[in-house]
Amino acid sequence: MGDRSRLCSVWLGSETGILKGVSLSRKQAFNFCNTSHLSRDQEVRALCWGDAAESELLVGCVDATVKTFSVEKGAFTESRRCGDPAEGCFSGLATLGGGALVTCAESGVLRVWREEGGDEPVTQVDAGKNVCRMRQSPTNPNKVATGGKENGLKIWDLQRPEQPAFSAKNLRDDWLDLRRPYWVRDMAFIPDSDKVVTCTGYHQVHVFDPSSPQRRPVLEAAYGEYPLTALSLTPDGTAVAVGNTQGHIALLDLRKGVVRGCLKGLAGGVRGLQCHASQPLVASCGLDRFLRIHSLEDRKLQHKVYLKSRLNCLLLASQDLQEGGATSGEAESEVKEEEDEGDDVWDAMERVEERQKRKTTEDKDTRKKRKKAQD
Repeated sequence: MGDRSRLCSVWLGSETGILKGVSLSRKQAFNFCNTSHLSRDQEVRALCWGDAAESELLVGCVDATVKTFSVEKGAFTESRRCGDPAEGCFSGLATLGGGALVTCAESGVLRVWREEGGDEPVTQVDAGKNVCRMRQSPTNPNKVATGGKENGLKIWDLQRPEQPAFSAKNLRDDWLDLRRPYWVRDMAFIPDSDKVVTCTGYHQVHVFDPSSPQRRPVLEAAYGEYPLTALSLTPDGTAVAVGNTQGHIALLDLRKGVVRGCLKGLAGGVRGLQCHASQPLVASCGLDRFLRIHSLEDRKLQHKVYLKSRLNCLLLASQDLQEGGATSGEAESEVKEEEDEGDDVWDAMERVEERQKRKTTEDKDTRKKRKKAQD
C-alpha cells in the first residue's frame, strides 16, 4: 500500500468514509480504508497536511475523530478524539508549529490540541453558531478565519484568542431599507496582503481588508443565481475560482470584480475546489462523483476521474501533479500484472457464434415470385 500512496498527488474524502488517492501520471485511483469498519459515521469532512514535508495526512471524520494517514506507509497510524459528535461536523482542520492541531466544528467551537494527544484542548474559542468554514493563513499559522450562516467573517489570532482580531460588518440595507442576510460559505487569505476573500450562499464574492478602518467589503461581486459553496485563489492571487450548487465554476478577477471565464463539464454541486500552488491548474469535486482538473490558462478539462462515491473535500500535493510521487519497479510490475489479469479473463470467456438470421417476410415474397415465374 505504501507504493500506491506514494504515487498519489490528489487526495479526496468521500461520504462513505473512504480516503481516495489519485495518481494522474498513471491515471489510477486507490482506496485507503478499513472496509470491515466502514460506516457513515466515518464520513470524511476535512483534509489537511500533517507536516511541511507532506508525509502525513490528517483526516477529519463526522464522528469527531481525526485520523493520521502515513503517505510513506500507505496506512492509518493514529486516531484521536477531538470534541463531541453532537457539536457538528468539522468545518475546518489545520496544524500549528510543534505538531499542535486546530479543529473547528459547525457549532462554532474552535479548539487547539496538543501534539501529545491530551483529552483537554490548550485553547478553546467560541466562533459563533453555524460555522460553515474555517481556514488558516498560509503565511501566519496562528491566524485563522471563520464564518457561516448569519455568522460574519471573523479573523482570530490563536496567541490572543480572547477577542477576534477582525470582525466583519454586515452589508448595508437594500434600497427598501431591509436588512440583507449573509451566509459565508468559504474564504481564503489573499497572499502578500491582509485581505480575505469570501463567497456566500447568496452568490456573492466579497473582499475584506482588516488593515483599513472599513469593516464592510472593499470589493463586492456576484456570480450566477445559485449559492456559492467553495472557492480557491489562483497561484498569482489576482483571481479566485468559485463553485456553486449547480456545478458551475467561474474565475473572478479580484481587481475589477468581473468574471474572466467559466469552467464547463460538471454535473453536480461543487463541494471541494483547490488551485495548485505553482501550476495553472484547478481541481474540483462534488456530488457527481468525479474529480476534474481544468487548466487556468485555456480553461480546458485536463483530467477526469470517476471515484464511485460522493466527494466532500480534496487536497493537492505541492509537487508537480503529473510526477505522481516516487516510482518503483514493484509498483510498475503490480500495474502490469493487473492489466495481464484482465486480458486473461477476456481470453477465458466462451466465444459465442453469431446465429443465422431468421428469414423475413420479404424473402418469402421473393421466393413466391420466382416460383410463379418458373411455372
